[in-house]
Amino acid sequence: MGQTRFFAFYTATFGVTLGIAFSANLMTMYLFYELLTLITTPLVCHEMDKKSIHVAMKYLCYNIGGATLAFIGLCFISILGGTTEFVYGGVLDAQALSNNLTLVRGVYIVTFIGFGVKSALFPFQNWLPAASIAPTPVTALLHAVAVVNAGAFAIIRVTYYNFGTEMLRGSWAQWIPMALCIITIVYGSARAVKEPHFKRRLAFSTVSNLSYILLGASLMSPAGLTCSLTHMVFHGIIKINAFFCAGAVMTVAKRNYVSEMAGIGRKMPITMAAFTVSACALVGIPPFNGFVSKWKLVSAGVTDGSVMGMIGGIAIFVSAMLTVVYMFSIVIKAFFPGKEEVLCDSGKDPGWMETMPMMVFCVLMLLTGLFPQMLIDGLASVATGLC
Repeated sequence: MGQTRFFAFYTATFGVTLGIAFSANLMTMYLFYELLTLITTPLVCHEMDKKSIHVAMKYLCYNIGGATLAFIGLCFISILGGTTEFVYGGVLDAQALSNNLTLVRGVYIVTFIGFGVKSALFPFQNWLPAASIAPTPVTALLHAVAVVNAGAFAIIRVTYYNFGTEMLRGSWAQWIPMALCIITIVYGSARAVKEPHFKRRLAFSTVSNLSYILLGASLMSPAGLTCSLTHMVFHGIIKINAFFCAGAVMTVAKRNYVSEMAGIGRKMPITMAAFTVSACALVGIPPFNGFVSKWKLVSAGVTDGSVMGMIGGIAIFVSAMLTVVYMFSIVIKAFFPGKEEVLCDSGKDPGWMETMPMMVFCVLMLLTGLFPQMLIDGLASVATGLC
């Protein structure tokens, strides 16, 4: 019964996520957005023990609260824009609302924060590491594919298709979201360095990387939006592989904490080699895809010409340095343990059905790093039409 329930909700999550992606208007997207929260809550509390139920309630409260704030933006757009349809450049008339710019910008901030909760925007990020209690496939779904990217996708939609950038660009309605993203980027990476639990460390890494996406979108330029969408794709590939590796270690070797992983690379060489590839990509080491999206994000921030853009570029660089610490400390401990450390004496690589997806994602990280231009050109054509 547990497996039946799990796979029913797990499969439904993908359908609901597609509903968000293919929605033609804000109202439809919002309904699927709320449904995504409800459909994933049973996955978070899959174990049905006291701790998982507590975490599921926390997950539900955070995301319903954020969606409530986003609903304010939906009502505002519906009343003043006359429609919730997604339209290139937005549905709000800048000239007609010229006397109400403060109101428009204030509502945008509220909407940004509301949808930002699902993308673990500071200070509403605590639900994401807590949700690591869920089974590893669910964690990968939450942290790399569906839920967190739904928040970023919704922000991009309302920014470029509903509000429009004309009334926002160059104002405090742009600087405040950028400031929140910069804080989240540095905070998430710093917390990952201090986090001893394997999956929660990756969760804090996700907190940081999601704000890379939001920062690029907040630049409100073709280059920024292109980089935002590129990092959304590349980070999903990197992080889902990292969680696959973490799940294998925690399931097969029964190791949940980084301190317990001394020498595990000798017991599970394929798994930890795949994790090392993810670590290199997440840091931004060429020729992997993480280098491409991070480098272009920094370039977009610097060439933006604004102070916040420059600070954003610096924040990404600082985050990359912290990523070296929290990812490669695991790799070094796994393959090159200290002489006085107690070595891991259990575990082996899982079967080919588990290791094959890891290898596929490793190849994808390399190929999209070596040949990213086709994807970038496609995303750039979309971004240029919106900005």
